[in-house]
Formats: sequence, C-alpha cells, structure tokens
Amino acid sequence: MFLLNNHPEYSKPLDPADAETLGVAAANKVERFLSFRENHAETPLVALPRLAAEIGVSAIHVKDEAYRLGLGSFKALGGAYAVIRLLLEEAGESLGRAVDVSELYSAEVRPVACSMTFACATDGNHGRSVAQGAQLVGAKAAIFVHAGVSKERVAAIARFGAEIIRVDGSYDDSVRESSRVAEANGWTVVSDTSWPGYERIPGLVMQGYVALVRESLRQMPEPPTHVFIQSGVGGIAAAVAGHLAVELGARRPTFTVVDPARAACIVETARAGRPVTIAHGEPTVMAMLECNTPSLLAWRILARAADAFMTVDEDDAISVMRQLADPVADDPAIVAGESGGVGLAGLLKAAADPEMRAALRIDGRSRIFLVNTEGATDPGKYEEIVGASTRRSSDLSYRPDENAYLC
Repeated sequence: MFLLNNHPEYSKPLDPADAETLGVAAANKVERFLSFRENHAETPLVALPRLAAEIGVSAIHVKDEAYRLGLGSFKALGGAYAVIRLLLEEAGESLGRAVDVSELYSAEVRPVACSMTFACATDGNHGRSVAQGAQLVGAKAAIFVHAGVSKERVAAIARFGAEIIRVDGSYDDSVRESSRVAEANGWTVVSDTSWPGYERIPGLVMQGYVALVRESLRQMPEPPTHVFIQSGVGGIAAAVAGHLAVELGARRPTFTVVDPARAACIVETARAGRPVTIAHGEPTVMAMLECNTPSLLAWRILARAADAFMTVDEDDAISVMRQLADPVADDPAIVAGESGGVGLAGLLKAAADPEMRAALRIDGRSRIFLVNTEGATDPGKYEEIVGASTRRSSDLSYRPDENAYLC
C-alpha cells in the first residue's frame, strides 16, 4: 500500500509544543545529557554508493544505531533519557530547587532514585533502554512483555535487574496492563506511545531520539532530499520528521513512513485521517514494529510533517536484512535486525515502482537518509534469517556506566 498525505493539517507548522519538544534547544539538552554517559559515542553514518548507483539516486546514507550505548538500538536514546529527566525532576521537587544532570550521582539525588520504580511495555528494545536507565540511576524497573517477545530479548532486559512481567496478548495489551499496574503501585510509566492525557513522557522519549538526527546532519556532506523511516507506534518517524521540519524548514526532505503490512497502524491512520486501532492478526517478522494503535503525539506530528505512507511485506524485510549483510559490490556490510532495515526496504520498493518513484520525485539527484534502527538484538533470530552468527550489536558486550550504583 502507498498513499500520499492528504490530511488537512499536512505541511502546516508543527504545534508549538511539539516544535519545542523536538527543536534545536531540546536537541542540545539531549546531547548534553549524553555527554554524562560513560559509554556514549556518536554512531556511524554509513554510505552505500554502489547501491545508490544501482537504484539511480545520488547517495544513500544509513545511520547505524546498532552501536548505540551498548544496546544495539536507537531506543537506547529514548527510555533511559526519559528516566534520567524524570528522576531529576522528582529530585527537584524533593529538594525544592532545580537539579542538574551533573548531580545525577550525588548523595542528595540517590535516595530519590532508590524510591522510584519505572515501568513500561515493550516489544524488546524500549524496555531494555528503560531498564538500563533505571539501573544507571539506582532506581527499580518493571518491564511488561507480551507473548510475542522472544526469550532472548526478555533475557537481555532482565540483565539490567528489571522485574519482568509477562502479559498474555499483544503489545497493546501490555501497554494497558503496564498502565493499570503502575497506577495501582505508584510507579512512573515511561511509555514510548501516548494516549489521551498522557503525552509529556512519550514526548521526552521522542526527544531523546533527536540526537541521532543531529549527529546525522553533522555527518552528511549535504542534507538529505528524501527520508524513509520505519514505524511502530510512530515515535521514531515523528521524532525524525519533526526535527527535520524544525531544523530545515522549507528545505526539509520528502518524508515517507514505512509500516509492516501486517501491523500498519500508521498507514491505516493516514488513510482514515484519524488515529485508528487495527485488528491484531498474524505476527510480523518485523517484531519491533508490531503495534496496532498509533501514538497520538506521533500522529499529530506525522499528519503535518510526513509526505507519504507505505507498507512493506515480510519478504521485503527478510531480503533487506540479507542484502545489508552481503551488500552490493564494495559497499560496507551492516548488521540489521528484523526491523532495522525496513526503511531501506521501503526505499527499494518505491524506487522500483515508476508511480511511487514519480510521486516521491526520486531521481538521480536524490540523497536518501535511512536509519538502521536495530542491530542483531536477537542474535539467534538474526542467524536463522541471515545465516551468519553475530554478537556485534547485541547487548552481550554492554559495559555498565562506571557511575551506576545500587540502592
């Protein structure tokens, strides 16, 4: 499925609150917070010139988030950042003054952290980030995982000391259960999706993602003309689209959101012109994108800042994993998990279809930006699909921040 954005809000400026959440000042704050992380480093931007020539575009650049903070996923930027922000705010309330990130490990902040429990639902990667953030600051974490989350991904979350709570059903069921249990226990929900009355914390999670866009704009020789970003509830797509709209204004790239055909809640929302929940059907191999209800906050941004919406099939995702592992000519190899290369799958599908190519104005001058949103975060599944084992981007190599402490 492919459709252009025909929402009444399309191309209008972002809501002022969303522009503030994803703007330059917010991005500067995120980068300052990252500077206090012991294992922080900018992730690589990988050029694929041979593939670009093969499909008839000027350049393809892939931001490889398989290296991010030892977690192998862009999600490392969101959940942990939100946990730290929320802890510092709680400490500020307790101490009656503003508390800076430089005080994160101080004797005054430690007791506040020890009193807090952060909860979330996850397909795997977001929960790992929240659990990592909680361990980092000395708080507790309760992570709700649905039936489709693999044992390997659950084990990776548990390694950060989180309590794992299994939930029957889908990701959306785990979101509802995490909210219910957290409210009953006085825990703080750090969700990467939003619903009526709950937007600020998902906004902080999305704000964390902006760091990868800032890094990419510094690393690219020229800003992109086209962006293809995969979407689950919409958070990463909205963060990238929103920041580019604020940063580049009228020069922003043509932005396409890519959904799995089996979990196309953003595409169906775009088609309906309003947020819709789709039926939970057959599972998708793109496990980190298997969501049935869009984030209201993300949709508000995408309704204005996305130009097109499309779906890719199971075979598309599998094919692109293998293609990235065994690239064209002398292009560098990239380890992409089941959901990591979905943006590239969307690009290849659009570039090969004359109508889509024309609608998106893809030509020999086009400069494409993509994000490998995850590496082999489930190494067993990666080996099953690609046929090569890897430990490079799983968190088996994770080293805790030296300043992390226990209560």
